[in-house]
Amino acid sequence: MEAATPTWPQDKLSALRLGRRLVAEVPAAPGRRAFVDITPILSQRDDLAEREGWQRPDAQRSFQLAHWDYNEQQLEGWDYDVDARQIRIDTATDESSLLRLVAEWQLTPAQFSYPWDTDDPR
Repeated sequence: MEAATPTWPQDKLSALRLGRRLVAEVPAAPGRRAFVDITPILSQRDDLAEREGWQRPDAQRSFQLAHWDYNEQQLEGWDYDVDARQIRIDTATDESSLLRLVAEWQLTPAQFSYPWDTDDPR
């Protein structure tokens, strides 16, 4: 029997389709904290929708995944990027390739949260 492929919780999938970023904290070296974020790639149509006061859902979005490593002493305040390192970055062309990429990075959709529910400084 084959294991079920992980899927996005509906609220997180809706957030991604609306162009909202998601974040997962991942293991880091002592004195460091690391996060992987999924940033939906927005278009001019999203800019127009924002100017009109709404968010445009799009099930055909592309996404950027980025793994950042930070000095935990710098996370508070404006200088969070001092001594920060981008570990890895990649692009997914659609939702199914995003799921594959997340699995390739040894993560699951359940690990991702809204940025305001994490300590991610960005």
